[in-house]
Amino acid sequence: EDPIANMGAQMVKEVASKTADAAGDGTTTATVLAQAMVTAGLKNVAAGSNPMDLKRGIDKAVKAIVANLKEQSEQIGEDFNKIQQVAAISANNDETIGSLIADAMKRVTKDGVITVEEAKGTDTYVEEVIGMQFDRGYLSPYFITDAEKMVAEYENPYLLITDKKISNMQDLVPILEKSLQTGRPLLIIAEDVDSQALGVLVVNRLRAGLKVVAVKAPGFGDRRKAMLEDIAILTGGTVISEEQGYKLETAGLEHLGSCARITVDKDNTTIVDGKGKSEDIKARVNQIKQQIDATTSDYDREKLQERLAKLAGGVAVLYVGAATEVEMKEKKDRVDDALHATRAAIEEGIVAGGGVALVRAIDSLKSLKGINDDENYGIAIVRKALEAPIRIIAENAGIDGSVVFHKIADEKGSFGYNARTDKYEDLKKSGIIDPTKVTRIALENAASIAGLVLTTECVINEKPEKKAAAGHAHPGMGGMDMM
Repeated sequence: EDPIANMGAQMVKEVASKTADAAGDGTTTATVLAQAMVTAGLKNVAAGSNPMDLKRGIDKAVKAIVANLKEQSEQIGEDFNKIQQVAAISANNDETIGSLIADAMKRVTKDGVITVEEAKGTDTYVEEVIGMQFDRGYLSPYFITDAEKMVAEYENPYLLITDKKISNMQDLVPILEKSLQTGRPLLIIAEDVDSQALGVLVVNRLRAGLKVVAVKAPGFGDRRKAMLEDIAILTGGTVISEEQGYKLETAGLEHLGSCARITVDKDNTTIVDGKGKSEDIKARVNQIKQQIDATTSDYDREKLQERLAKLAGGVAVLYVGAATEVEMKEKKDRVDDALHATRAAIEEGIVAGGGVALVRAIDSLKSLKGINDDENYGIAIVRKALEAPIRIIAENAGIDGSVVFHKIADEKGSFGYNARTDKYEDLKKSGIIDPTKVTRIALENAASIAGLVLTTECVINEKPEKKAAAGHAHPGMGGMDMM
C-alpha cells in the first residue's frame, strides 16, 4: 500500500523478470542476491560510505566472479543425461519433464526449434515435425487428397516458388503443362492466387484429377522473400521473381524445387526431405547465423532463429497435458522454465548447483583490491552476498545456514549440501547442477539493481488526488447527492 515501499518492491521484481527474460530461470537466486547486497550496502551508506565507490567495488567484484564462473563452467555439448538433469531441476525436480526435454533436444539438435503447446488430453509427450514447416495451409479445401484427415499429401512433388500474385491463369499454364507431362504432383507457393486462377485449378483438380495444391507464401515483406529463398535452397529450386529477372510464363522444370513428400492441411505446409544441395543449405545456415550475431532486435533474432531451425535442425513440439486449466498453466510454465534453462546450459555450460558455484567463486575476490576503503567495502558486500543462497537453502531445510556454509567452504569442487536427501555429497554426480548463464545473469542483475538502489538520492512519487467527500442525500431524493 505504501507507494514508496512499492517502488522498491517493483525494482526487485525487475531483477527477477530480467533474469527470467535473459536466462529463463534463476529468479529466486537473483532476488536473494539483490536483497543481500542492498541490505549490506544501505548499512554502509548509513555509516558514511560513498555510494558511488560502493557501486564501483560491487561492479569490480562481479566482473571477477563472472570470470571465475567461466572457469568453473563445464560444457555439456550433447550429453543428454546432463541436459535431462538441468531440465528436471528447473522444472521443480520433475524427472518426467526433464526426460521429455532431453528427448526433444535429441530429436532436433541445438539448432532446432522446440515449441510448447497444450495437449488435448492429460498426457504430456513430444512429437517431431520432420523437415520444414511453415504456417500456411491450402487455399481451398478442394485440394485435399485425404478426406478423413483433411490433408493434401503427395510423394515426390515439384515445387513452384514465386513471390508474385498469380492473377492470370495463362501465366501458369506453360509450367503447369511441363510438370504434368512428367506425371509428378505440383505444390504452388505464391504471394496469393486470384479467385479466377484458383477456380481453374480447383476445377481441374476435381474433374481431371490434376495433382496440384496451392498455398500462400509464409511471412510478410522482406521476411517473406527470405523465407521463399530458404524453401528454394532447401528443395533445389529457384524463386520465380521478376526482381531477379525470372517470369512465370517462361519458367522451366529446372526452376522447380523437389522433395520426398509434402503434407498440407488447413493451417500448415510441411516439406519433407528437400532435394537441395547440402553445400548450398550449409552456406545458407551460416549466412543466417551471421545475421543472428549482427542483429540488435530481439524480434528479428527470434525470427532468424526460427528460420535457422527450419533449415538446420527441424522442429519438435512438446505437448503439455493436464486435467485442469490451473494445472495446465502451472505445468506449462515449468516446461518453459526448464526449456530456457536447458538452452542456457547448452550455450554456456553448467556449474554445481545448490549455491556451491557462488561459494567457490569467493576465492576469486581474495586478491581483489579497490582504490579506496569504500570500494573495498563494495567488494566485501558481494563476497558476503555470495553466501546468501546456500544459507537460505539450508535454513529452508531446517539446518543452520552458517554450519552448512563453512562446511562447504572448507571443501573443493562440486562438494555441497543436498537439501533433498539431507546429505553432503558431490552435487554434479547427484545431478544438482545449474546453467552457468543462469547463475551469471542472476548475479549481474542483482548487482545492477543494488547499485541503483545505493546511488539513489531520493524517489519521486505522484501525489494521489484527494477524492471529494460525497454529499448526503435528503430523504426521499432517491439517493441523489447534493449539488
